[in-house]
Amino acid sequence: MCRNIRILFNFDPPVTDEEVRAASLQFVRKISGFNKPSKANEASFQAAVEEIAAISLVFSAHSKPTLPKESRRRNSQSESPRRREVRNLSLLRLRTNHGPR
Repeated sequence: MCRNIRILFNFDPPVTDEEVRAASLQFVRKISGFNKPSKANEASFQAAVEEIAAISLVFSAHSKPTLPKESRRRNSQSESPRRREVRNLSLLRLRTNHGPR
């Protein structure tokens, strides 16, 4: 289960759709308590992930930052090597099967 959800707004280069979807997946996991939903809940779980990702992209597109854009490079350098490895594996999983673990 996610322990922290990273800020994705106001970065240079901008956040990708995959990153928004990964954060949405973590959010739905957190609020539902399911790491992997049962077959009975799978459709609603996936629908929630997609809807949250979509509204997050709309919100991000219409929000106006009040601070200068933050460098993603500087932010990623503060991340531990193990955390970076876990994040990369999560993104790889999303690319290959578009679903929870």
